[in-house]
Amino acid sequence: MKLFDNTEVAFALKSDSQLERAYFLFRMIQNEPMVKIGSAVTNFALKAHLPIEGLIRSTVFDHFCGGVTEDDCLPIIDNMYNNGNVHSVLDYSVEGKEEEASFDGALEKILRIITFCEEKQSIPFAVFKPSGFGRFGLFQKLTEGKDLTNEEQEEWNRVVARFHKVCEVALKNDVPLLIDSEESWMQKAADELIEELMKIYNKEKAIVFNTLQMYKHDRMDYLKALHKKAKEKGFYIGMKIVRGAYMEKERERAEEKGYPSPICKDKNATDTNYDAAIKYMMEHPKMALFAGTHNEDSSYLLMDLAKKYNIKENDNRLWFGQLFGMSDHISYNLASKGYNVAKYLPFGPVRDVMPYLIRRAEENTSVAGQTSRELNLLKTERKRRKL
Repeated sequence: MKLFDNTEVAFALKSDSQLERAYFLFRMIQNEPMVKIGSAVTNFALKAHLPIEGLIRSTVFDHFCGGVTEDDCLPIIDNMYNNGNVHSVLDYSVEGKEEEASFDGALEKILRIITFCEEKQSIPFAVFKPSGFGRFGLFQKLTEGKDLTNEEQEEWNRVVARFHKVCEVALKNDVPLLIDSEESWMQKAADELIEELMKIYNKEKAIVFNTLQMYKHDRMDYLKALHKKAKEKGFYIGMKIVRGAYMEKERERAEEKGYPSPICKDKNATDTNYDAAIKYMMEHPKMALFAGTHNEDSSYLLMDLAKKYNIKENDNRLWFGQLFGMSDHISYNLASKGYNVAKYLPFGPVRDVMPYLIRRAEENTSVAGQTSRELNLLKTERKRRKL
């Protein structure tokens, strides 16, 4: 039996009722029209303040999220760590808030999570999105190379100060930071800011991690160029490597605005790009890799690369990451072999986390084979338990 086919290890932490709920949810998600209709109805019901939060909470929210607050997440964090050797990355998944007060609030939230991380071995990283600390339009304007007004420059200074504050505290507490990637039309400004942070805070090891979405065909060139700078300036590179989360949006915008799509031509090209990035990072010692992947082939490849370069399973420079509620067959089977594994555990008020949940459902329907694989594994485990 191949490692990722072991459903007994994969679903050991799920009760029979949780297993049945997962089976029901993935059957729903497999139906693309159902996901589209469900997303539209849910959005409407929430905007109209219809009483559906309880239903969302007991189904999709509880499957894909840890809870409403950090404290809500603790029983799940402890259960995964103590019984499955799987760590957690607390991800405050509230999106699209554009006021200064919410940026300051997000900073305070991340600083609190860093304290959490310092206290608990089960939470090895803190994570945030650049647009959680500053206005998306501001990042976009800088990416487009436009001059900022005096007022905007002051606003940008506050954004930069938030990034520095969180990095200073992360360095002091020895908690690495994963900074998520976003849409291509704001990413250059975020990349440039994160590079500056790496130069300052990654002198001894990787504390600041950027994210590369490998469905963008220019990311390997970017990684190689960054590596050249790192060698010249003497800093470590921390990188979370993912396939990507905004494909439809990226293609639509490129078509609408008449520029070449930044997205790889097909799934195969993305897979090749992803695997090239993890190979490149494993070849170079002053790099730390957080491989965010639900792809079994890439995970097997990374295990082979670790053996090839004599990197021990528990070496802190190598982490595997999956989303909570998905790909348990990868997470728990890897952890059972001693690899560093972390689940992204989203949390936040039900209403505010819905954009995240809808994106998860839509992604699952668009990744060929992902949902059917989850379903087949759940079926196998149901049969094994005679449910």
